[in-house]
Amino acid sequence: MDRGTPRQNGFKGRAALSNPAGRFERREVHQVDDGWYIDDQPDTIATTVEPDRARSVISRNDSPDIPFDYSINPYRGCEHGCIYCYARPTHAYMGLSPGIDFETRLFYKPEAARLLEEELSRPGYVCKPIMLGANTDPYQPVERRLRVTRSVLEVLAKCRHPVSVVTKSALVVRDLDLLTDLARDGLASVMISITTLDPHTKRVLEPRAGSPEARLRALRQLADAGVPTGVMVAPVIPAITDHELEGILGAAAAAGAQCAAYVLLRLPYEVKDLFREWLEVHYPQRARHVMSLVRELRGGRDNDPTFGTRMRGTGPYAELLRKRFDLACRKLGLDTGRELTADTTRFRPPGPASAQLGLGF
Repeated sequence: MDRGTPRQNGFKGRAALSNPAGRFERREVHQVDDGWYIDDQPDTIATTVEPDRARSVISRNDSPDIPFDYSINPYRGCEHGCIYCYARPTHAYMGLSPGIDFETRLFYKPEAARLLEEELSRPGYVCKPIMLGANTDPYQPVERRLRVTRSVLEVLAKCRHPVSVVTKSALVVRDLDLLTDLARDGLASVMISITTLDPHTKRVLEPRAGSPEARLRALRQLADAGVPTGVMVAPVIPAITDHELEGILGAAAAAGAQCAAYVLLRLPYEVKDLFREWLEVHYPQRARHVMSLVRELRGGRDNDPTFGTRMRGTGPYAELLRKRFDLACRKLGLDTGRELTADTTRFRPPGPASAQLGLGF
């Protein structure tokens, strides 16, 4: 897709309306109408998938705002296409746009399982819970065919390594065999992320993610299978989805969720401009109000990356949202603890049992 002005009607199944250059690009391309004939642009854009030749798969995290030290992201880019995704700016590191490119030009890690085994086998490796889905969704549509996430879970199950999953997809239930096996030893949990229960809002906000009904069904299947489950209300968008907070928590609790968390809308780097474009098309009469509330939550800016407040915001609105969340969770019996606790004593490094040679005594 050419980089230029936003496409007013968008593309079928895509949330971003434009493909702006990444922040590291030295040149910009602007479309200019010079009066010559221009072919009509198609209404759809195909997804392309390329291998990502990563040399490692475990990322180390030191942010005090997230309750895990290790994470694995089987994919770069995400076909779910959520317009608010804070991972969009990472595509700029690859010389691609955080806009349409992020949704359509995907990269997968074909050697993820092998690399994971190598990392887990290192003598200095310290077992801590691993998060799947911290950046892009591990169960986005291409996972059905590529099965990278499943290959990672197979290694973790073999090694009895604790893992937690965050996803917007019902595809997670495909791996119930592995998740229930791990859960029996207290080694697995799944958080289902739900932004809205309204089908129209979901369709324009996160076009290729699972429907709200499908996510709730997945939550029920996981809970019935004995996998500890929770709901992540994320992101909460002022004047768009914030009124649904209690409804989402109630629906999730009814489906078997045991815990809950929420994250306020974040607009880092290029996301703020993509989100503004989206607002002007889908909520034109509300756009200025939404952004005024966002700035109120972020100290007068579109985004505030400060550790400690970036997930929840500051000010009266943020405090009201926190109180609403806490009250609803108390009424519904949902745990609000954010720390990932799991048994790390069961971990055994990969490799045959005879890998350690005897001393011959």
